[in-house]
Amino acid sequence: MKSILLFVLLLSFGLSSGQSKNMTDPDIITQPVHKKNINKIVFLGKAVAPDQIKESDFLKTMIFREDQDLDIRIFMDNSLLNYLHQIDPSLSSDELLKKGNYQFNFFVDGKLIYTENVNTGAGLPEDKKKKTTFRIPLLNSKNEDSWGRYMWMRFYLGHGGIDALEEGKHLLKIEIKPYLKTSSLQVGTTIATGEIQLTVPHKNVSEQQIAIQKIQPGSGWMISDENLNKEKIRILNTKITANRFRDITSIVVIKNEKLLLEEYFSQSGRDSLQDTRSVGKSFASALMGIAIKDGYIKNENQMLKEFYDLKTFKNYSSHKDSITIKSLLTMSSGFDGNDADEESPGNEENMYPTENWVKFALDLPTTENKPGKMWNYFTAGVVMTGDILDKTVPKGLEKYAENKIFQPLGITNYQWQFTPQYKPSLAGGLRMRTLDFAKFGQLYKNNGMWNGRNLIDKNWVKKSFKNYFTDTQDFEGYGYLFWRKVYKVGNQNFEAYQSSGNGGNKIIIFTEIPIVIVITAKAYNKPYAHSQADKIVEDYLLPAINQ
Repeated sequence: MKSILLFVLLLSFGLSSGQSKNMTDPDIITQPVHKKNINKIVFLGKAVAPDQIKESDFLKTMIFREDQDLDIRIFMDNSLLNYLHQIDPSLSSDELLKKGNYQFNFFVDGKLIYTENVNTGAGLPEDKKKKTTFRIPLLNSKNEDSWGRYMWMRFYLGHGGIDALEEGKHLLKIEIKPYLKTSSLQVGTTIATGEIQLTVPHKNVSEQQIAIQKIQPGSGWMISDENLNKEKIRILNTKITANRFRDITSIVVIKNEKLLLEEYFSQSGRDSLQDTRSVGKSFASALMGIAIKDGYIKNENQMLKEFYDLKTFKNYSSHKDSITIKSLLTMSSGFDGNDADEESPGNEENMYPTENWVKFALDLPTTENKPGKMWNYFTAGVVMTGDILDKTVPKGLEKYAENKIFQPLGITNYQWQFTPQYKPSLAGGLRMRTLDFAKFGQLYKNNGMWNGRNLIDKNWVKKSFKNYFTDTQDFEGYGYLFWRKVYKVGNQNFEAYQSSGNGGNKIIIFTEIPIVIVITAKAYNKPYAHSQADKIVEDYLLPAINQ
């Protein structure tokens, strides 16, 4: 009897010691459909509650239309937390959920098209600890808000899914795995997989819609007679018209200072004022360079304390005394502001409702990072540069910009966005014609010269087109309110510096070839906005015009 009791105690101890503190008890699997479809992803044409789902609801084939509903339901044999624990048993539950989530892989006709490591903030923590099944809407006619729909848009519109799913029959396969991102990326074994046969119907596009648009007189530019691969542009126009590239309003190409291509879409035209959002930030850089050239500001190394009594604002620290104009221009001031982080106190969305955007910025605390060291996209810092200019240049910023940029470039029709103090906001929102945005790009391509006049010092252009963050892995570089981007065509690389704004808006100035490209678009806050603009440049425009 004692030996049996000892055996039971040892067995009990062995089980408890082998059970990690990080493991949880997942929901008990009771539904017959779930039991039968463990480790499967099934496709559905509508949302069905897990306790009501039947195998007759599963879709094996469908005619693919973007205006219909398409759901997936994932059936698992464990919870996400326990899958993550299998990757790294040493981490606590909270650490696992902060560093890991699901990885989704999308295949079309057996080829991997897109992989996404879902943001760790997606999904409820309690669901990740317990749930063994969940639903994701991929397409939803009621515009349901879901991280899954945004993931589908990234796959479909941002990373080649729409091209893989061209007209005809295709096999779409999805698989999911758990992932952890610690010092390196660790991916677990497959949790579930599923597939569906899609038939993509033909879309009718007229010849008039895809024809290259003739450049009309009165553009203000000399018209180029250089070669152009017209078939590439026709294919591009076809995809824009068929909504395979979304919300594009215009494309203009300048080559050797002449207008080579001028195309408008979505009821937009030559005289439309394009809302390019943060493209306007680059005008802050230009105006700062001009003000330094004119002697109103000594140089970009001047400090904020020379323009503001920093001790009268909240969260004063000696750190603020060393913040320079240059660190504002390079998005590296050290203010606790990061527009990519919803929790950041300096996120631009926290600024807009306030009565004074400059005070909002100057009231922010600082981080431990010294100015110039850590890059974070910080719109409020650009607002400060505008305020510094407004209080320094004669007759204020609006008149100065008119005299120094718009009049010399022959730009007469434009609209500023204004701050609550009715000062031009250099955060973005400057609206102009596409051809006029092209003038600004060509001004930089000309090293600051326009019609024989030196508007911007060439050394300022050189400083603006310098990458100050060569060791940052997350992006390709940043200058003085210009992004660095390397476009790839075949085995060739084309470096550019560009103004970039929400929606996929771009003024692209190439450093080694005589080309300026402007793309305007209205894909605001869409996950594919910038990637589709990049694809237009790499796959169509550069191959068509760089001959």
